[in-house]
Amino acid sequence: MSGKTEWRLAAIVSADVVGYSRLIGIDEARTLATLRAHRSELIDPLIAGHGGRIVKTMGDGLLLEFQSVVNAVKCSIEMQESMHGRNVGIPADKRIEFRIGVNLGDIAIEGEDIHGNGVNVAARLQESSETGGVAISDIAHESLGSLID
Repeated sequence: MSGKTEWRLAAIVSADVVGYSRLIGIDEARTLATLRAHRSELIDPLIAGHGGRIVKTMGDGLLLEFQSVVNAVKCSIEMQESMHGRNVGIPADKRIEFRIGVNLGDIAIEGEDIHGNGVNVAARLQESSETGGVAISDIAHESLGSLID
């Protein structure tokens, strides 16, 4: 690695499939096909529609970057609400459900990848989020003001 590290303020979203290893163990082909369908039909278009970008995928997770914390939170809420609707009628042990964390913070840019404490906080929030929920950092919450109920 050479050169200076570039920094910028961003809204970071960390999303993870709950129980992914268990789902893969039960039916790998079905889990992968279902997740692919959710991504192409719902998740990826939502991210693009809210001005976000997929920084990286980690099999069962997504790291996203948004220029606006309002858009990051709106996208996250719409994704969770839509996933709830897509899971109606699916047995609980076969559902694809996400936990999401949203943070507003400085990120280090290296090529197309991002790093830094802003990313780490989003990941920790995602880990503490309830299934189907969105955990938001205090700074992200304060930045929202009254723009989102």
